[in-house]
Amino acid sequence: MKIVISPAKSLDFETKLPTRKHTDAAFLANAQEVQNVLKEKSPKELSELMDISDKLADLNWQRNQDWKLPFTTKNARPAMYAFNGDVYIGLDAYTLPAAKINKIQDSLRILSGLYGLLKPLDLIQPYRLEMGTQLPVGENKNLYEYWKKAITEALNNELADDELFVNLASNEYFSAIDVKALKVPVITPEFKDYKDGKLKMISFFAKKARGMMVRYIIDKNVKTLKGLQGFDYEGYKFDPKLSKGNTLVFTR
Repeated sequence: MKIVISPAKSLDFETKLPTRKHTDAAFLANAQEVQNVLKEKSPKELSELMDISDKLADLNWQRNQDWKLPFTTKNARPAMYAFNGDVYIGLDAYTLPAAKINKIQDSLRILSGLYGLLKPLDLIQPYRLEMGTQLPVGENKNLYEYWKKAITEALNNELADDELFVNLASNEYFSAIDVKALKVPVITPEFKDYKDGKLKMISFFAKKARGMMVRYIIDKNVKTLKGLQGFDYEGYKFDPKLSKGNTLVFTR
């Protein structure tokens, strides 16, 4: 089974790492090319490009200036420990048993505006670059144009013909994949909560649930659609009536 998730804007480069294991990202040369474009942007230009505050623009301008290869364990951090948003709260990678690290390294991929496609243990340096940012790179008018072919080919090279491919990424990031060119169907779980008597997709809960489903897949060594439907962390339950085709709906 292969799973894709989004990165997070919130980062953690301070917490003590539970493992010394790390790997190199596949597209560092591409990341360097993208970063070279970012390095030329002033804080004011970054603020306008990313629609962020002056304070965040200053922080990310400095990150861009500091970004450099080669990555080492002194200047970079494995991706699944560096990202710190709602999805990663659900994943809770810091408590993942050592025996499961190889499994998550094999199964999980993280989409990124700067790094393209990351394995959990791939080293990254701090950055902010959402996939939807209208940043021209070379002859490509935006990051979707820049990354789509490379990301899709990389996924196809890793996917077995009968392997399940689970989309737990946001629409913004999943749009960086050419779904029609994938050699396997896409399974997309959705998570909804009852609030005020109505079933709603609540952003924080849905994002956290995506991370929890990754953790469930790794914890239980899930390999089948039936196994995926068994997801029950924090009160969620598969709803066959609301589910259609390859969209699996979980409610609580």
